[in-house]
Amino acid sequence: MADYSFSRESRIDSNRLPSNHIYRERDPNPKTLSKPVPPRPVVEFSDEVRIVYDELMALMLSKHKDYGPKNVSESPGGALNGLRVRMHDKLARINNIYEYMEDTKGFQPQHESLEDSFKDMANYAIIGLLDLRGKWDK
Repeated sequence: MADYSFSRESRIDSNRLPSNHIYRERDPNPKTLSKPVPPRPVVEFSDEVRIVYDELMALMLSKHKDYGPKNVSESPGGALNGLRVRMHDKLARINNIYEYMEDTKGFQPQHESLEDSFKDMANYAIIGLLDLRGKWDK
């Protein structure tokens, strides 16, 4: 099995972000607070992208430890077919959750958030690229 260990260098470098940057916190609704909320600090788009990439990599490496490569490489019909099926299932889930959220204000999924589903889709795409390049273990 290939070494997909998570190196310290690839983790989020909090020194690159402004000292008052709140990682993964949403700005609270100012209407419900008794005092004004300071504006969110300006963070470069590239820093936001790096944060997402680092989250995706941490999730991929963690799941790879749990599942190993064979759950993809030995999928019926091959790795790409298995990924295609998984991606189809995730997209159907995203569509279903989105429709409920539009129809039923305040709906919260019970088992997996939209963010979780989009992260899985992104990682399936990365696994697909690794497989196409011959870098995914058999």
